[in-house]
Amino acid sequence: MTMFWPMLAVALGFLGIAVLGVLGVRVFLEARRLGQEVARTAERIDRAAGDLERAAAGLARGADTLRRD
Repeated sequence: MTMFWPMLAVALGFLGIAVLGVLGVRVFLEARRLGQEVARTAERIDRAAGDLERAAAGLARGADTLRRD
């Protein structure tokens, strides 16, 4: 009976480390997924900014043509 509590403490310690390992892997996977989502969103924003820039350039040329007339 004297070895029961130390063995239980060791077993619970290993169990705690295993739980922390599983949670660490889950956090890593979710962080990677979030990073991929951020990269996709940044690409979409970049494309939208390019579209907006092209549209603004076209409007500026149109406005310049109107001022010349």
